[in-house]
Amino acid sequence: MDEHRLGQLRKKTSLLPQEPGVYIMKDKDGKIIYVGKAKNLKNRVSSYFRSVEKHLPKVYRMVENVADFDYIVTDSEFEALVLECSLIKLHTPKYNILLKDDKGYHYIRIEQKPYGRITAEKQKNDKDALYLGPYVSSMVTKETVDEATKAFLLPTCSRRFPQDFRKGRPCLNYHIKQCMGVCTGKISEEAYREALGEAVEFIRTGGIQSVEELTRKMEQAAEELDFERAARYRDRIAAIHKVTQQQKVIAYNHKSLDVIAAVQSPDTVYLSVLVFREGRLRDKRDYSFDSLDSPEQMMEEFILSRYLGAEDPPSEIFLDTPLPDTELVSRLIWEKNGRKLTITVPQRGQSLQLVEMARNNAAQSLSLKTRRTGREVAAVDELGRLLGLEKPPVYIEAFDISNYGGQTIVGGMVVFENGRPEKKAYKKFTIREQHQPDDYAAMDQMLSRRILRYLEHQEKGGAEDGFQRLPDLWLIDGGAGHVAVAREVLRRYDVTIPVFGMVKDNRHRTRAVAGEGREIAIAANRSVFALVTAIQDEVHRYSISFSRQSHKKNSLTARLLEVDGIGEARVTALYRHFKTNKAMKAATKEELAAVKGMNRDAAEKLYAFLHESD
Repeated sequence: MDEHRLGQLRKKTSLLPQEPGVYIMKDKDGKIIYVGKAKNLKNRVSSYFRSVEKHLPKVYRMVENVADFDYIVTDSEFEALVLECSLIKLHTPKYNILLKDDKGYHYIRIEQKPYGRITAEKQKNDKDALYLGPYVSSMVTKETVDEATKAFLLPTCSRRFPQDFRKGRPCLNYHIKQCMGVCTGKISEEAYREALGEAVEFIRTGGIQSVEELTRKMEQAAEELDFERAARYRDRIAAIHKVTQQQKVIAYNHKSLDVIAAVQSPDTVYLSVLVFREGRLRDKRDYSFDSLDSPEQMMEEFILSRYLGAEDPPSEIFLDTPLPDTELVSRLIWEKNGRKLTITVPQRGQSLQLVEMARNNAAQSLSLKTRRTGREVAAVDELGRLLGLEKPPVYIEAFDISNYGGQTIVGGMVVFENGRPEKKAYKKFTIREQHQPDDYAAMDQMLSRRILRYLEHQEKGGAEDGFQRLPDLWLIDGGAGHVAVAREVLRRYDVTIPVFGMVKDNRHRTRAVAGEGREIAIAANRSVFALVTAIQDEVHRYSISFSRQSHKKNSLTARLLEVDGIGEARVTALYRHFKTNKAMKAATKEELAAVKGMNRDAAEKLYAFLHESD
């Protein structure tokens, strides 16, 4: 980073007013690379050029390319929001959110011929056919076609009509009442055209309006005493109810709704939009982009980019994170689109389930990059949100102290990366010069040694051993007292790592995460609860296992010193040579005597001691 250039930019920010407005970042060629709004121009713009090395990578890259900036003062935050949207659309800056779907388009094709079919297609290749779409999600397109054909009993076989009337027996679909049996020759072209038209209307408007219209037709047919036609409408209504009940999510209370959720990797935001119209899931759209701002500001910019001036905006939006100023965003979209837009962050019930579904879809996109499951990605992202972290804790270190009988005191460190144990990075710590249980002192020693190893790497370099990097999060097995010890260690060495404790209930089950003077409940969030519980159980298992091994070794060491001719130097030499108690016991007298510092007489006495239980 050019310190001279940064100095000039910092000097310029000192002249900025403390008023709302828009700031415009430019590169060395004068090209606009980022546009942002601020409640306080001086505070916001100056934050980019302070402590640059602590910025997230994506922010650092932008600041690295800033050669100058301009600004426009406005009378209100609302005017700043309007101006920001206008400038982004005009200049399409490199570091602002520019919406591009990551998939191709899909269509629903309706043949315009006698006994035409409904099919899902990738291209519009038939100029004589009617096409609905485009849709972004191939899954939703195929499911919609499948629902419509089942609800209105349309054929899906390869036979062509009327050419193949009565040329074979009806297939299984006819007998299980999933096809009207056009092949029998008993369905007139007029009746089929009516069913096909109702299927197209079902796709266009959704299940609610189709049921209402079919109910009206059924009642009218019954009044006219045309009971055969009324029964046909009744069967179609029943089929619609059947296929819609099989659909995983039906938002019947929301005729025009978009559900938006995002997950983050260290350098990219992945976002999914679930589109509901007339109570049915109609489409899914996925986006990925770099974002320079917080999740709340990123979501605000995305919503303005997507919905300001949109042709068919929803009347309601569910989000997984609150906006910095929901009222201003809703007001701007209302003024530009002429339609009211309600933006909410659901907290419970079916609405929250829809948001979780959108987040899981976004996590699936990220999982393809990280080679982790969508559930693991979503858990890490949600943990970061719950703890108020700037980014998801992709790399987590967890610590626990174990005292075995008050004699053997050890510590264990486990690592979870992207939601999974990274066992090659686990570390064991033998607590030195501490002869009685004191969890706080032991935790202080273990964490201090971990940080000192990191600082040694920073100063001298060396081979990678797991200590050369800092984690995104420390989780300590314990409550507020253990967290306070960890924070004191970090303060002592001037290192910044978010720290939280893992708190258990009286049944030794994880119940909360402890922060500064408060506890954050996690039981209601299943993915976070499962992740934190797995981490706490793993670090406890690892430290207990090491404690038992150390205690067993230390107990035998004490007994070895009782053997005539075996002192501390020979015990050290024996363990250096054989590594484990099992290997030492399996050795012959000759192998024991061959150890450096041993002799034949000492080897025979040691052999007898090791095998006295035999």
